[in-house]
Amino acid sequence: MELDFFALPLGFQFTSPGPIVVELGPIAIRWYGLLIALAVLIGVTISQYLAQRRQVNPVLISDLSIWLVIGAIPAARIYYVLFQWSEYSQHPERIIAIWQGGIAIHGAIIGGVIAAVIFAKLKKISFWQLADLVAPSLILGQAIGRWGNFFNSEAFGRPTNLPWKLFIPEARRPLGLASFEYFHPTFLYESLWNLMVFALLLTLFFRALSGKPRLKVGTLFLVYWVAYSLGRFWIEGLRTDSLMLGPLRIAQIVSLAGITFGLAGLAWLYVLKRPLPDVVSTSKSDGVMG
Repeated sequence: MELDFFALPLGFQFTSPGPIVVELGPIAIRWYGLLIALAVLIGVTISQYLAQRRQVNPVLISDLSIWLVIGAIPAARIYYVLFQWSEYSQHPERIIAIWQGGIAIHGAIIGGVIAAVIFAKLKKISFWQLADLVAPSLILGQAIGRWGNFFNSEAFGRPTNLPWKLFIPEARRPLGLASFEYFHPTFLYESLWNLMVFALLLTLFFRALSGKPRLKVGTLFLVYWVAYSLGRFWIEGLRTDSLMLGPLRIAQIVSLAGITFGLAGLAWLYVLKRPLPDVVSTSKSDGVMG
């Protein structure tokens, strides 16, 4: 990454060094895959620690992580390919080329939730308790994973001359914008936003352990949905490569749904004072964090 501190004393000029970390003969290690692996490793470690603090067997998190990877990564790719089918139908051999980028976090969340529900049902543990333990790791993983977009020179915003800006090679620029060199580093905006959400979730988690306030099971996952979706809705409006459904940006539609889902769930917990529907009985799910 090239940082032009002297020309831009109040900002940064980002330039990707390329998508490949190192090549060993026919084998290429890519930043995208490396960052995903790093996010999983860090996420599992954090969630295991949180599980211990909640007196949940951390081995469950290790087992769950395998289910999440199996459910999330293929779903993230399928989701992306479906909304880019006009492109992939012409080059079907590229459908499995996930190492080149092109996965959607909303698809990953859908696949991960399905996998977690099945896992919770089999293990007879509250889905919402697992979701609360995974939520901080999930948003941190998203913050790390966004840098994969930087190395691939993708998922950037509109042209800009702001002090913080991202150089995009001409071959990667959208049609009609080839004459522009610099674009909004939306990968950075979302990464920083996700780090703030991560800090919020950890703050709520540890305050709940002290009993101030005592949070009901499912709260952290619902707060994750609201907080992440608020940032994603705004940032998505800056991007030039959004997945589209006609004139609508898919990520903004899903973000609005996420905000609605999260607020409705929080109202269910704290206004109606009822536990969230779960795969185990309320007595087994504890009902309250801390």
